[in-house]
Amino acid sequence: MSRFKLLLILGVVSTIIAKTNAEEGGSGHYIPGVTADFMDALPATPGFAAVNFFTYYNGGAGVGVPFDFGGRLALGVEGTFYADTIGLLYESPLRILGGNYAALVAVPIVGVEVKAQTELTGPRGRTLARNVDDTASGLSDISFYPFILGWKQLNGDLKYDLRFGIYAPTGSYDVGHLANTGKNYWTFEPGFSISWLSSKIGTEITLFSGFDINTRNDATDYQSGAVFRLDATIAQHLPLFGGFIGVGANTFYYQQISADSGSGATLGSFEGTTVGIGPVVSYARKIGKVDFVTEVKWLPEISVDNRLKGDYLWWKVGLVF
Repeated sequence: MSRFKLLLILGVVSTIIAKTNAEEGGSGHYIPGVTADFMDALPATPGFAAVNFFTYYNGGAGVGVPFDFGGRLALGVEGTFYADTIGLLYESPLRILGGNYAALVAVPIVGVEVKAQTELTGPRGRTLARNVDDTASGLSDISFYPFILGWKQLNGDLKYDLRFGIYAPTGSYDVGHLANTGKNYWTFEPGFSISWLSSKIGTEITLFSGFDINTRNDATDYQSGAVFRLDATIAQHLPLFGGFIGVGANTFYYQQISADSGSGATLGSFEGTTVGIGPVVSYARKIGKVDFVTEVKWLPEISVDNRLKGDYLWWKVGLVF
């Protein structure tokens, strides 16, 4: 299945994007469901790969659900987010414990719009409600994966890997703003994946799991809790136009496992959960000496707590040289 050599970069790169609804604000650095299928598994073949992908999210919450954005409480939040991300993966010939070593860097450019109702203190100490529409765009938080180690068995049909990612606070952040391109804290992300894609019958079963461990946002004294996440895909791949088309379903489970803390965590523990499922279509083929892979998927959230509820749309394109 060398035509699918892209594998890792399309998924691991995707994890860099910061959304408008954080653990502080309803979500963290990791976007649920982004690493979920065979395209996100380490190819275990030395070389370079490049990817560009577009992400869109739109979601909201009722007026009775408060969120903390940049040290400000907001109600009736509606958020729209889009990003274009460029990433580069290098898999070296170095082998450790029988696995191939690789590293990755990804740079996202994002646009964010948040609409909400916030409170202001007016004359004579009166509390006034105000509708706010805040926007931001530019560089978001860059992601580095200095350590990825993958193995393959069963003639390459079975792949599994260990990885460690770091999100750096390179995006802009202003206290009091509802929309920011960055989170203003670091996230460390150990993870594991296993993917089986049969070269005989084309059936795929893939699982990705990991933990996100966040540092404190010093600007707001807000410590977002740690998160456990699990993404999965079941799909069938068939020959088409000299390549292979895959059709299946992605699902994700995202659970905050420790409470938010710090003087900025005015809403208490505020532990978030989201579950979603949706269709995915992929296509891969060789063009000359270059391996080409593309994927489109739609992932609506079906059960949400302490987060915005909406829909994720992805379009990924990758090249392996």
